[in-house]
Amino acid sequence: MALTPARKKRRLSPPESGSPQTSPSTLVETSDAPSGNDFFANAARWNLEQDYETRPRKVKKKDRENTRLPIKTAEGRVEQLVVPDIKEEDNDSWLGSDEEKDGGTPESEVNVEEVKVSARQQILEAKEELARIASLINEDPEEHVGGFRTLAQIASSSNPVVRKLGLATQLAVYKDVIPGYRIRPLGDTDMTDKVSKEVRRLRAFEQGLVGSYQKYVNELTKHARSSRGGVSEALSSLATVAISCACTLLLAVPHFNFRGELIKILVTKLSGKRIDGDYTRCRETFETLFRDDEDGTASLDAVTTLTRMMKARNFRIDESVLNTFLHLRLLSEFSSKGSQDHIDRSQPDPALKGKKPKFKKGFRTKKQRKLEKERKAISKEFNQADAIVSREERDRMQAETLKLVFVTYFRILKARVPTLTGAVLEGLAKYAHLINQDFFGDLLEALKDLTTHAASPHDDAGPTSEDLGPPDTPATTRSPTRDSLLCIITAFALLEGQDAHKAASTLHLDLSFFTTYLYRSLHALALNPDLELSARSLRLPDPHAPTPSLLPAPRINIQTTPALLMRALASVLLPPVATHAVPPVRVAAFSRQLLISALHLPERSATGVLGLMGRVVKTYGRKMAGLWDTEERKGDGEFEARRGDVEGSNPFAGTVWEGELLRLHFAPGVRRGYEDVERGVGEGRGVAG
Repeated sequence: MALTPARKKRRLSPPESGSPQTSPSTLVETSDAPSGNDFFANAARWNLEQDYETRPRKVKKKDRENTRLPIKTAEGRVEQLVVPDIKEEDNDSWLGSDEEKDGGTPESEVNVEEVKVSARQQILEAKEELARIASLINEDPEEHVGGFRTLAQIASSSNPVVRKLGLATQLAVYKDVIPGYRIRPLGDTDMTDKVSKEVRRLRAFEQGLVGSYQKYVNELTKHARSSRGGVSEALSSLATVAISCACTLLLAVPHFNFRGELIKILVTKLSGKRIDGDYTRCRETFETLFRDDEDGTASLDAVTTLTRMMKARNFRIDESVLNTFLHLRLLSEFSSKGSQDHIDRSQPDPALKGKKPKFKKGFRTKKQRKLEKERKAISKEFNQADAIVSREERDRMQAETLKLVFVTYFRILKARVPTLTGAVLEGLAKYAHLINQDFFGDLLEALKDLTTHAASPHDDAGPTSEDLGPPDTPATTRSPTRDSLLCIITAFALLEGQDAHKAASTLHLDLSFFTTYLYRSLHALALNPDLELSARSLRLPDPHAPTPSLLPAPRINIQTTPALLMRALASVLLPPVATHAVPPVRVAAFSRQLLISALHLPERSATGVLGLMGRVVKTYGRKMAGLWDTEERKGDGEFEARRGDVEGSNPFAGTVWEGELLRLHFAPGVRRGYEDVERGVGEGRGVAG
């Protein structure tokens, strides 16, 4: 085997610094090295590997990995988002350059002024971006949950117009996206349970929706609070948009989360002192909510918040807020009676003794019973999915609402708030059929106190600033006459709702107080020159009067005082139930007083009184014949018109002489009215008239 020469080994490490064999660099000749023929002789001692090691390497930079997910364009194409490469600064740039030594400035340190965009351009760009994001969310809400956050960021712009557009866009998006059920928060067990991909995706969408919606409602609350006085016009207009959005959401999605926060926004506005367009919008929103609420849950929350606000403000509110209770659906749907403490439920049959009634069932096989059970379970699931509220649940909500309404009414009556008296009395008359007998007695006592308080001479002064509601509204002049007439109307309306003869026999109620008060006040009302004066009357105020005589428009009952008087007289003389129970002495005494008053009343009021007398004569013609015919008179003595007692006035002792004067009245309507009265008397006696 041939021997191969051994491979020559070269030294890789550099020689010591003091060695004379080599130079510091093998490629650089020393000063005393030969320059000619020794070049090839010294080539064997070159250290090529060392020069390669010390030479700087040029490594090719790897392309930066793109971690962005693909996006879907508005045209439906899926594209990869390209991230522009950012050139990193050279690590050796600090070694110095001739430009820096000469005092030059690097290009990276040059400050480039930002180009300012005009406000009009910002609004146009915001409109386009809001429209694009809103369309993406409407196409697939579960895919573009992050769009809610983007809309919120745009709505937080410093431009007030862009903020308004952002709030309005979020309102439209949430109205379309919010489901028809309430989203509950996920518990610990829900997070650990194994669910399918579709369920996980739906849960992520629901939680993202709730979180974004909560932030949106908080923004509405913050902007709505800035509507109070002392703010700029931009903030005031932004508050108007926020309140409008809250009203729209409360009516569109009253079942969804954070309903209480929306109600607080509206109640806070109603508790203010300024009555403007936002105030009216909030009040009308509550009225619409009360009318359209089917299950009663939203109405209960709204009434609870309103009653708390009224109590906290010591009932210094506008009476139009209290009138919203007249729009509750329980007025026509609720069947039980209640009070401020409890609700009377329908009593079961005492023969059952607490047991459920037995129903006779036909014979069914085991398979039929199983199918019926499965059918009931499926029907129950369908009802839950369709959000069908059971009758029992609705009655329970309406019962709680009714108790809150009665508590508020009774507190106002006890506090004797003059600006809310008319609203409370009208409300009690509306709710008369829902008041139980226990609460009825307390209400009658409160009405008696209120009537006495209104008729007292030392109480004729106007209301103080503490009693009035919002000071920015015109002061409501208190009318004791109207309050007294409303109390009488309310008392008899309550009796009509309670089935008068049963309530009077059970509770031993005596309404003679209201009857006597009305009888005594007829002469004073007839001699009042401002009886028909109202807010619509074209009459100049008296310049010599100490106080202006112009009356502001009533906000609860726009009927005039004569109209209220006719209602009160009809309640006393012509009750819809048990008309035969009215004593003839009462009918005769009121008839004499009404005919005397007709001589002094204005034309319209006198015509109304004679029209009422015509109805009374047709109803009690036989019993009243002694007032026109002396031969049928059964009493003796004289008629005492000034006596306050109705039964002791002895009306059958006199004759209706006022009729001769009414025949000669200047008004044709009054003359025709009295002719109808005499014709009714003749028909009642069986004589052709």
